[in-house]
Amino acid sequence: MDFLTYNVFFSLITLTFLEIILGIDNLIFIALVVAKLPIKIRKTARRIGLALALIIRIAMLLALSWVMNLTTPLFYLGEIGFSFKNFLLIFGGLFLIVKSSWEIGNDIAFGLHQHKEEKQIHVGQNMVGAILQIALIDFIFSFDSIITAIGMTTNVPIIVTAIVISMLLMLFASEIIHHFLQKYPSLKIVALAFIFIVGAILLADGFHIHISKGYLYFALFFTLTVESLNIVARKRH
Repeated sequence: MDFLTYNVFFSLITLTFLEIILGIDNLIFIALVVAKLPIKIRKTARRIGLALALIIRIAMLLALSWVMNLTTPLFYLGEIGFSFKNFLLIFGGLFLIVKSSWEIGNDIAFGLHQHKEEKQIHVGQNMVGAILQIALIDFIFSFDSIITAIGMTTNVPIIVTAIVISMLLMLFASEIIHHFLQKYPSLKIVALAFIFIVGAILLADGFHIHISKGYLYFALFFTLTVESLNIVARKRH
């Protein structure tokens, strides 16, 4: 069976790994979005949001020709062409920059340990808003993952399988990240700064200024290591 060949298996493992790496941004964003919801509906919001994200990615993959046409420049400014994908990257980058800046400002103004859930009146509206934010930002992030997957293989079932596996792992990891940020609220600032930089990278990519995410991940893990050492030191004191 072709499905069980070595090349297919290797492609599946590689694509799943890449989908998880490219989904790190989504994991942190989801953990931050649902943190504003009442505890009893956070898990439901994560599951619904990721389910919508999964549907969006599969729909984008099945509409392969449409997705690829979105990279065709609509107009040029000098020698730089702007496509619909560029506008989505610019919009997504601005959205992340504004969202993370607003959250950082709130935490600085009200304090990291202040609980504001009792101020939430329209629970249903907050949940719908969180789900829409998760689905929207995943739609924007999906361009990189889908185009990367297509560049590796044109086997649609393999790509769909890799996306499903990565989404299930993301659902599991998002809860871990959420609880970790709740237990150590000082790390929320680090995560928000990470989201801000991701937005800046998306914005730059929309203007054809490509920045390697390797520097971003190195800076994030280095900062997390330093903050983790600070947490251990504070516990010992």
